[in-house]
Formats: sequence, C-alpha cells, structure tokens
Amino acid sequence: MKCQKCDKQATFHITDLVDGEPNELHLCEDCAQSFLAPAVSDASDVMPAMAGLLAQQLAVGETAEELARLDKQVCPVCGISFREFRKQGRLGCPHDYTCFSEELEPLLMNIHDETRHVGKVPKGFGANAEQQTQLIRLRREMKEAVAREDYEKASKLRDEIRGIEETRQPPMPPSTA
Repeated sequence: MKCQKCDKQATFHITDLVDGEPNELHLCEDCAQSFLAPAVSDASDVMPAMAGLLAQQLAVGETAEELARLDKQVCPVCGISFREFRKQGRLGCPHDYTCFSEELEPLLMNIHDETRHVGKVPKGFGANAEQQTQLIRLRREMKEAVAREDYEKASKLRDEIRGIEETRQPPMPPSTA
C-alpha cells in the first residue's frame, strides 16, 4: 500500500477519530512523523510544550522513586516483597494485607469494588489462621537458616513445624452427598 501523502511505501496505518468517525490514514515514516508531531510555528509555542514535557518527566521520575521504595517493602511474617507480589500477582500470607494495605486498597477497589471479603468462607477458617501464620513464619526462618548453613537452628525449626502440624486438625473429607 502506498502513502496517502507521497508515493513511498506506507508503513504506518493510523486510525484517527474525527467528529466521532474513524478516519484511516496510511502513511510512510516521514509523513507519519510530520502528521504525529506537527511543526511548531514560533518559539512562544515551544516553551509551554517543553514545560509540559519536563513536568511529565518529573512525574515519571517521582513515580519510579515511589515504586522503588515500595518494591523494597517486605512482609515481616512471610518475607515477600511488594516487588515479588507485583511479579507473581500473589501474596505470601494473610498478614500481607495489613503490611501492604496502603498499596492494596486502591487495587482491590479497582478490581472488586470492595476492600472487605463479602462472600463465602470455608468452615473453620478462622480457627487456625494464627497457626497458619506461625507456620509460614517458621518455614521462612528455616529456609533462611539453611541458606546461612545454620543447620542446627534449621533442624530445631523443622521440629517445631512438625509439632504444630501434628496438633493441627486434619481437613474435613469431601462429602459424597
């Protein structure tokens, strides 16, 4: 397909809305550049445009700094960082909702229009939530002890985990009804 402004090969296909109607343009690279960035007529127009670009760059810089600060934030219970949450899309433990509440609330409102759970919950859910949190913390500590090659502490933590798991109530078998 040829450019609508000259006879070169069209490499840009732009759909522009004019008065609510789609208007398709097929342009070469040079014509597309002149279409997308029209020439500025005088220097007085350049200053506001440059100021706008500078303000936009500063806002991006502030956002990047804020994101870097958030990415370093870590849950004290499970050890997941906010960066890991952003990459995986999963939290590490129930305590993360408290730890990252400021960042999660707008996200939850956007997705669910609620910040509290209003649906069903499994039977006996609240009964062993504290044990679950403790197990997550102990497993993280054991993993860190192994990484430091502190095998004595790791074996003590392993035994503590086993003790908690043995005292926990077994899950209810699925009903056949």
